[in-house]
Amino acid sequence: MANHRQVPLVTTRFAPSPTGRLHLGHAWSALLAHDRARNAGGRFLLRIEDIDSGRCRPEFVESIFEELRWLGLKWDDEVLFQSTRGAAYAAALDRLREADLLYVCTCTRAEIAASAPQGPQGAVYPGNCRTLNRAPGSAVPHCWRLDMGRAVAMAGPLEWEDEIARAIVANPSAQGDVVIARKDAAASYHLAVTVDDAFQGVTHVVRGRDLFEATHIHRLLQALLGLGTPMYRHHPLMIDADGERLAKRRDSATIAALRASGRDPALLVADLRRGHFPIGFAATIP
Repeated sequence: MANHRQVPLVTTRFAPSPTGRLHLGHAWSALLAHDRARNAGGRFLLRIEDIDSGRCRPEFVESIFEELRWLGLKWDDEVLFQSTRGAAYAAALDRLREADLLYVCTCTRAEIAASAPQGPQGAVYPGNCRTLNRAPGSAVPHCWRLDMGRAVAMAGPLEWEDEIARAIVANPSAQGDVVIARKDAAASYHLAVTVDDAFQGVTHVVRGRDLFEATHIHRLLQALLGLGTPMYRHHPLMIDADGERLAKRRDSATIAALRASGRDPALLVADLRRGHFPIGFAATIP
């Protein structure tokens, strides 16, 4: 009898942070992730990335639900809230600490900016605290950083696949000793998203091109934690009439504003699927 290996069901996710209203770029990203799953007969999940308690607001959580429903996007399973996942992040941190891959860092942003070189995602931590061996119980606010040199040596050469850029050789070293657990949260974005994608069985990560460089870090963490690697698709970003990418901090065109203007959501979604954007908006080149 032939040995048939079961292929995982295509599973995608949309994972916004409730720190403001969703904008048109979010709508497009959610639609791309939704359609990637639905066209393959798979699952589309919703995750709320709310571990930043200082910036996240309950009213924005509710608006995410309302605006996705207005767009006609339905998700499968229960919504996963990162604020409930502290134990999972702690377990991952323990595993990295036991492998001697983390160290305590008490540097302030000003201290880092004064001596940090620039990398693909901004300032690269210069390693000031790497050899200080401070006690983790110190009352001084601290984060945990990944000892990138040790981590890369342990993981060895790595690759990941992007449906647009194709085969990518992972290069996490270019980003230096990244933060794995923040001073004010249970985990950094890098750790939380890697652990949660594996927990939810995400097979295809569909997200914006602005997170392409972060994937090098996520691929490394997957190797260190023994987690599977999804297929990635980093889509172009939406920009406004000034050529600036949409962002919550810039009060870019929100879905709420489109609703208030009387926009027909079915027509809007149909246009987005064809790559036709409202007047004044366009997509960057991937």
